[in-house]
Amino acid sequence: MKVFNKKGFAALAAVAILAAACGGSSTTGKTLTIGIGLPLNGSALASAGPARDGALLAIKEASIEGYTLVAKILDHAKEGAHNPDQAAADMLTFVGDETVVGVVGPFNSGSAFAQIPVSSEAGLLQCSPSNTNPNLTKDLPGAEISGSDLREGRAANYVRVATTDDLQGPAVADYAYSNGARNVYILDSTDAYGKGIADSFEAQFITAGGAVAGRDGLPVGTTDYSAVAAEAKSLGADAIFFGGVTSDGAPLFRKALDQAGVGALPFYGGDGIFDGTGEGSYIAISGAAAENSFASIAGSQNIPGKADFDTKFMAEFGVAAEGYAYAGYACAQILIEGIKAAVAAGDVTREAVRSAVVDKGAAFETVIGSVTFDSVGDTSQKYISLFKVENGTWVFADEVDYTGK
Repeated sequence: MKVFNKKGFAALAAVAILAAACGGSSTTGKTLTIGIGLPLNGSALASAGPARDGALLAIKEASIEGYTLVAKILDHAKEGAHNPDQAAADMLTFVGDETVVGVVGPFNSGSAFAQIPVSSEAGLLQCSPSNTNPNLTKDLPGAEISGSDLREGRAANYVRVATTDDLQGPAVADYAYSNGARNVYILDSTDAYGKGIADSFEAQFITAGGAVAGRDGLPVGTTDYSAVAAEAKSLGADAIFFGGVTSDGAPLFRKALDQAGVGALPFYGGDGIFDGTGEGSYIAISGAAAENSFASIAGSQNIPGKADFDTKFMAEFGVAAEGYAYAGYACAQILIEGIKAAVAAGDVTREAVRSAVVDKGAAFETVIGSVTFDSVGDTSQKYISLFKVENGTWVFADEVDYTGK
């Protein structure tokens, strides 16, 4: 994953300024646009598709007197995986469209690192349903890039309804330890999400009393996992943790473990492999090897609007809601409430929408419950849900509430 340095930020910001100057930062006419920027082809679609559909459903349902609200969808996946460079280019496209007053996305943390400098410079609000890398917002000791670097001192324009990997990784680590894991082998995809969640998993697993048999990193695009599978076997691991997403190679690694004769080992991951059962999903690609796999999602499953949403989603799309469909809907709901506040104030600009969501301390009543954001855009909801594969499908196992911690 390409992480832009400060010179990279400056270059992108310069282009963003030009785009904003050409397109303007306020809306004209009666059309308002919510951008949806997600990876939407190949294996990435299995994860991000439900978030897109949730956002589309909220936009379809919305009514803003005097305005027509439309969606503009851009796909930044290349060869089935999220692509940060394309994500940055897509954000420039959104910035250059003067009708765009908010964006749902991105889905992956690596893409967020590329997008935030662009959207921040333009003052364009974006809400991610699923980004979990803490450094997108926070200023943590030792971080190569922090939230302040991305914003360069500007007020937050980026919010997220998913909590962060400094909670998600530990939740999975404690879950693995409680299930009997004591000597885990860790593989990560070397990018912002994969390495970040693997680091937090490892730290908490050791704190809980476990040991790390070995650790390696293989980048996106790797197709041969036989060597790391053999290593995990030779080191006597009793469980596996994979930091990354399905399109990073999680199912290929799982199959390689099976071929190495250790396919029965419990296989743990974060929300990157929790992507339903459809085509391109972790379960679909892994096949029978997916059994005894475990994953998390950075959110609660005990949400107040679930039953009604499930009914509406099925009626609209003909499939069951899963994964980050609820969070995609919630992000769109929040953007829509920001737009309504700007309309009511008679000032429908990007800054008015951004401020209504981020600066006012408002609570937003969404499908996932009441959501507020802190000064850097992190959600007040701090839940991690845990799942396991049983008979070819994900089954809810437990939920951890980190609220107040």
